[in-house]
Amino acid sequence: MTATGPRVEPVSRPYSPELQAVFDRIMPPGVPPLALFTTLARVPRIYERFRAGSLLDRGPVSLRHREIVIDRTCARCGCAYEWGVHVAFFAQRVALTPAQVRATMRGSADDAAWSEEERLLIRLVDELHEAATISDELWEGLAAAFSVEQILELIALVGFYHTVSFFANGLRLAPETYGAPPPA
Repeated sequence: MTATGPRVEPVSRPYSPELQAVFDRIMPPGVPPLALFTTLARVPRIYERFRAGSLLDRGPVSLRHREIVIDRTCARCGCAYEWGVHVAFFAQRVALTPAQVRATMRGSADDAAWSEEERLLIRLVDELHEAATISDELWEGLAAAFSVEQILELIALVGFYHTVSFFANGLRLAPETYGAPPPA
């Protein structure tokens, strides 16, 4: 029988002033820190490096494109935890329709829910996930639609959210209470 529940207990309140300051910077007012953050904070070295590579700042990619890439990456990694957090916080904010939210998890790049640019994003996530590379055909499409700076940001997002998924899945993090449930 396989054990359930988180494998590592998160740090508990009261947080150190330094850690509380970090949580206050990255979490919306009134929202407690994610279990992912409080669990990784058990090992400060890992948490500091995780935060350093997080790409939480406003980069060269639109928030909508960013969220499509993040949601699709988490879905491809089977990470309901992070997918649910992002859908709950951002789907409405970036105007993802219910069909598009579903398509991040259950659709394909050919799904009618996506625009041509968005299809490129889904293909990018899928190719990197399946083959750890980008085909020449996809690269040409990406280069026609996005700047090099944007393409590198998109690749980094896919890689970073693989790491997030590995942590959340490997640590068996329970879904956040407000997280969106995966579509049936």
